Amino acid sequence: MKRSKRIGALTLAAALLFTITACSSSGQESSKGLQAASTISSSNSSSDSAKTVVRVAGLKGPTGLSMVKLMSDSRNGDASEDDQFTVVSSPDEIVAKISSGEVDVAAAPTNLAAALYNKTNGGVQLAAVTTLGVLYVLTANGETIKSLSDLKGKTVYSSGQGATPEYALNFILRQNGLEPGKDVTVEYEAEHAELASMMIAGKVKIAVLPEPFVTQVLSKNSTAKIALNLTDEWNKAAKKQSVLTMGCLIVRKKFAQENKSALDSFLADYKSSADYVNSNPGKAAVLSQQFGMMDSAVAEKAIPNCAIVYMDGTEMKEKIPEFLNVLYQANPKSVGGKLPADDFYYQK
Repeated sequence: MKRSKRIGALTLAAALLFTITACSSSGQESSKGLQAASTISSSNSSSDSAKTVVRVAGLKGPTGLSMVKLMSDSRNGDASEDDQFTVVSSPDEIVAKISSGEVDVAAAPTNLAAALYNKTNGGVQLAAVTTLGVLYVLTANGETIKSLSDLKGKTVYSSGQGATPEYALNFILRQNGLEPGKDVTVEYEAEHAELASMMIAGKVKIAVLPEPFVTQVLSKNSTAKIALNLTDEWNKAAKKQSVLTMGCLIVRKKFAQENKSALDSFLADYKSSADYVNSNPGKAAVLSQQFGMMDSAVAEKAIPNCAIVYMDGTEMKEKIPEFLNVLYQANPKSVGGKLPADDFYYQK
């Protein structure tokens, strides 16, 4: 038993490393925002006795952006339930808080949800998909890329080696008849921020980067532009049988079973929050800085490219398994060692 637990812990640790590489936030969030692990809850707790407490952890950066309107509503006592939010800086904090039962719901990287499901023996579920792919091919200094075929014979710089960005890029290239390392040279930098700085300085002509680093490059290098949206390219490559997703909501299964009505109300509020963020990027950006998710100036420009969505139920169950299978085929440890069973997908 001890050996089994140790293997499970090592598998989760490996998945966590892939997640941290894939989903680092901007690294430049304003200090004016709330600090990591700060807590936001209803200001009208005395009148919320009929509401269910829902403890929520949100990861700074694009993963948590979709919740900022709900965070504001909760602070003002306008949410359906008594939501209590904690903002964290890294995926390992999500792991600790969900595993210990400190929080009930978390906005987290999608592959981490699968890893946690395996680590907890089915103790967590995927409640909703909230962020699709935030990866883009950027060009600069006169380089022109109009389609994936234009990458043949080129050198592409990327970040996120050994994580979702690498696995997604390789899948897309191969589905388009391009073998990484043979038809396309891919050079990996250790950090998103490092690669962004290289492109801003004019040292790189073609790069794959996630938001909000895309926005940072576009704002500081006048020759830079978005050439390809890898979410769109994934959809073509997968023939719409799966989606590229970087962020989701996970819930402790016990909480879901004991508080189904409250969870469903929370999810409805979350969907409204995601819709608000997409429709009001300027106002959402202000909230983003208030709650320490992302600097407002960066957030306002980045939100349109952050692929914020709300997908649950049957559609989620149809689209996510094949995405996880792509990651599993690339590296089983990226999803915790095995693909999750059907009960991984929460149904209202």
